[in-house]
Amino acid sequence: MSDYLVIVESPAKAKTIERYLGKNYKVRASMGHVRDLPKSQMGVDRDNNYEPKYITIRGKGPVLKELKTAAKKAKKIYLAADPDREGEAIAWHLAHSLNIETSSDCRVVFNEITKDAIKESFKHPRPINMDLVDAQQARRILDRLVGYNISPLLWKKVKKGLSAGRVQSVALRLIIDRENEIKAFIPEEYWTIEAQFIKGTDTFQASFYGMNGKKTKLTSEEDMKNVLSAIQGNDFDITSVTKKERRRNPASPFITSSLQQEAARKLNFRAKKTMMLAQQLYEGIDLGKEGTVGLITYMRTDSTRVSEVAQAESHAYIVSQYGNEYVKELGQKIEAKKPNAQDAHEAIRPTSMLREPSKLKEFLSRDQLRLYKLIWERFVASQMAAAVMDTVSADIVNGDVMFRATGSKVKFQGFMKVYVEGSDDAKEEKENYLPNLEEGDGVKSGEIDPKQHFTQPPPRYTEARLVKTLEELGIGRPSTFAPTLDTIQKRGYVALDNKRFVPTELGGIVHELMVEFFADIIDVEFTVKMERDLDNVEDGVKEWVAVIDEFYKGFEGHLEKAEKEMEQIEIKDEPAGEDCEKCGHEMVFKMGRYGKFMACSNFPECRNTKAIVKEIGVKCPKCLEGNIIERKSKKRRIFYGCDQFPECDFLSWDKPIERPCPKCSKLLVEKKLKKGIQIQCTECDYKEQPQS
Repeated sequence: MSDYLVIVESPAKAKTIERYLGKNYKVRASMGHVRDLPKSQMGVDRDNNYEPKYITIRGKGPVLKELKTAAKKAKKIYLAADPDREGEAIAWHLAHSLNIETSSDCRVVFNEITKDAIKESFKHPRPINMDLVDAQQARRILDRLVGYNISPLLWKKVKKGLSAGRVQSVALRLIIDRENEIKAFIPEEYWTIEAQFIKGTDTFQASFYGMNGKKTKLTSEEDMKNVLSAIQGNDFDITSVTKKERRRNPASPFITSSLQQEAARKLNFRAKKTMMLAQQLYEGIDLGKEGTVGLITYMRTDSTRVSEVAQAESHAYIVSQYGNEYVKELGQKIEAKKPNAQDAHEAIRPTSMLREPSKLKEFLSRDQLRLYKLIWERFVASQMAAAVMDTVSADIVNGDVMFRATGSKVKFQGFMKVYVEGSDDAKEEKENYLPNLEEGDGVKSGEIDPKQHFTQPPPRYTEARLVKTLEELGIGRPSTFAPTLDTIQKRGYVALDNKRFVPTELGGIVHELMVEFFADIIDVEFTVKMERDLDNVEDGVKEWVAVIDEFYKGFEGHLEKAEKEMEQIEIKDEPAGEDCEKCGHEMVFKMGRYGKFMACSNFPECRNTKAIVKEIGVKCPKCLEGNIIERKSKKRRIFYGCDQFPECDFLSWDKPIERPCPKCSKLLVEKKLKKGIQIQCTECDYKEQPQS
């Protein structure tokens, strides 16, 4: 008989913790929630203070039976679910099922699964925090009231299988609003002028800045020609040289949203995959002789706070590996706490600096190692000194025309020795060499290259960009971002095109109905206020019933209006212009989860379906008879193949173009690079300048 029973969420975590606690402790897993609202009904009594009706989750009966048996044999039971709102709610449900008094010291929380952290946490058990439970319960009930009222309405008026949750509806709105911005965008012409300059044996580049010392925009070819005609000869004077030292501070250690963003940028991970891998690293990895160890701290957090112990360990490591000058200076600027951050946990960091990624290769899968390396490097860099850059700016003048040359050089790498944060927008910072330039020097111009450009519309959302926007707006919580993005894709409201979200026709229909009948639900400010109210419940400032009641009184009126006035929307099948090769009936276009596809109109007697073929106007270079068409892999990635498949097996991940290579007459393709699209030959070394 064990003296103590500890209940955690996952078996992996249970195994690790039991080894740390010793033979007097038995650790069992609840496998997540054991109780929830029923799936088959609303489960919320709107006439009785929104009292929830909880039932044992289907399939969890045997788990609960085993836990109850173990509980009867234990002198003391500890509930050690994850240290967040949802974990607190899981502990509360377990307490109810196992007849544990919630006011007793039954709750244990820890931010990392290491021996010291676990043993320390068991010295400070506490009662279940009912404010945390109420905040989670309020969110669950709000989402149920929205989802279980609007979704059946959409099934009846549009089609089955649709849903309209609070956060997912706002995410869909952001994607559709961005698409409308792109469609309404009117490109504006502008010109740039780049020039080569020569000083002695050195050459360097500068860009046109302005006329008569004032910054001047070139909005037409005429503007550009006026500048060129104002240049007299090729003698220029250096009229001003500015030299500065610029400091660049490291990024803060990861929080949930920044981890998802950076993993998308640098590792090409979807948010769902990032969180799955982070969970594995947190719960524990078998490190051979060392046993199973949690490698990172808890991964659902909105705080950049770091414990003093972790700071001391990281500073000692940095000094030993790089030297004293690489340690973050005392008092160096630290990122301010975000207004809506709960700040319940530390930032995401390695549980030990000494577990370098290179030492864990044999124990981790490729993707686990890549994510761990990202977290480890980001944390190390966050504790390092600022980088120092020497920057130079020189004004180069001929008459009224001014060019400006800028250069930078890394004087001290600081944190950049370990890690540099990625970005969706900014270009990667590179050193740019300038020769020694002094005021009064004369230089000569070489090639002058004017180029026409057009302003670009705002970019579509990538997963990283959408997570960043949701976080900045204060919508959702760290744990909601990944499932929200997953849901709007599963429902067929959006599709990914070149890793960017594009709304589908179905997504547009649902959004229009939400705008017309439930404007509050998709209003950003309204959703942000709701998040603040939930935070106030957690802080004990507001009662959860009052928060829900305030919402539901207004929502109920919108619901009644929608029931009466929302018209039936029939998504009609469009004729595809060809007959089914299996039964001879007409083929039609249907709306599916990933957009339109072709199907036989004789369904269900005939179940023939086909993807919509998109020709790109290029003949197959292999068989010379077929046409190249755009196709999609099982993972929705676009590739290009011959329409004569399987007779011809030509395929390419890069888009072929119609004109042949001017050097060898073989196939040219569009290669996607970080800096744009480059046309290059598939056979020889011919390449064209990348186009942004």
